Amino acid sequence: MHVSAALVVIVLGTALGVIIVGVLYALTDMLDGGREQPEYKPLYSIVQTWRNRGQSAAALAEVRQQLERFPNEFEGVMLMAEIQARDLNDLPAAVVTLQNFCRTEGVAARPVALALTRLAEWQLKLADTTAARASLNEIVERFPGTEMALEAQQRLAHLQGAAKLVLAKHDPQPVPLPEGIHNLGLLAIPALLEQKEIAPGPLAAAYVKHLAEHPQDAEVREKLATIYARHFQRLELAQDELDRLIAEPNHPVQRTAYWLNLLATFQVELGAGEAAVRATLTRVVEMFPDTPVAALAERRLARVNLELKGRLDSANVKLGEYEQRLGLKYGRPEKDAGKNPV
Repeated sequence: MHVSAALVVIVLGTALGVIIVGVLYALTDMLDGGREQPEYKPLYSIVQTWRNRGQSAAALAEVRQQLERFPNEFEGVMLMAEIQARDLNDLPAAVVTLQNFCRTEGVAARPVALALTRLAEWQLKLADTTAARASLNEIVERFPGTEMALEAQQRLAHLQGAAKLVLAKHDPQPVPLPEGIHNLGLLAIPALLEQKEIAPGPLAAAYVKHLAEHPQDAEVREKLATIYARHFQRLELAQDELDRLIAEPNHPVQRTAYWLNLLATFQVELGAGEAAVRATLTRVVEMFPDTPVAALAERRLARVNLELKGRLDSANVKLGEYEQRLGLKYGRPEKDAGKNPV
């Protein structure tokens, strides 16, 4: 019995010792951060200090030292290129820095696309559109069918089409209007083209021509849809343009949800009816469930009736004056005989 009791005491003491040691180790880990090695990261605060003092060469040397310890670290590479391009006015050196980074094996796609986009921006500032186009085309070719490629295509469209739109603004020549506009009878083209700003008709025509060459230009397509809705009250044309944007799978969620909300706004403004508005907002909820944009759409759905009523009240107040200004409202024939519409 005495031997058994002694064994029990030994076993219990051992177990208690293990528990105490474990607790002590846990407390030690809490106090000194544990036995895992700390994660080392590059420090660029001194680089910004040198830059703020105007000592760009010292800043560049510090970045190089950090990159020797952390090769191809994205923030450091971009900082180094920025110092070369902006602080030292040495764009060729920045080009080499970014191109070497982009062509290094194992670098992720998104950093490469960001680096090439930044490079294109610097090249554009120097009016080197050929080089900027090459940088953007590299994104399209390396990452086809991605959101990054789509963004690069849109930048290319603006790059290639901007000059044409500028010429359209300063060259007062009649431009054929797209189908669905020229029969509206709302536009006096020669008079409108004499204005400093492009009139909606010629601008829409320029946008249509631009999109025929650059169908991925989401910004121009959105502007065209807005002209169709706001200036020509042609909801079906506006909806067709927005539906093309919404159907593109590589656009960010927030952008697609915005276009659906914009379509709902046009439907409210042009009297499409409650069912159509609700159907459009419901698409946001169904396409992006359990997301912030879906929650916003649900809140808008809850107040659709108020939104429709507000638009109706506003339309009742302004419609008479607006119709007269457009020459759509003549009054009684005997009263207005011999007068031209305003």
